[in-house]
Amino acid sequence: MADMCRAHIYVSGRVQGVFFRASMQEVALRNGVTGWVRNLPDGRVEAVLEGPCDAVKRVIEWAHRGPPLARVEKVEVEWEPYRGEYSGFRIRW
Repeated sequence: MADMCRAHIYVSGRVQGVFFRASMQEVALRNGVTGWVRNLPDGRVEAVLEGPCDAVKRVIEWAHRGPPLARVEKVEVEWEPYRGEYSGFRIRW
């Protein structure tokens, strides 16, 4: 079994109103990553990603680009102990 990882990320730039959350959900599900994503009041997007380390890293790599209309300026990643607490990937409101 692959090593399991958990990452808490914050994405800055033009990342709200550009389908970032829906696109991240699609990428995460395609890669077998669980967790959630949400918009923050300060204009950033926050997400928690859990799953095989290589899959989590692929989603983080995607977050550096985002969907076509996004203009990502910064991605902050905080690695945390894997908890295995999610069964899917959802958009939080």
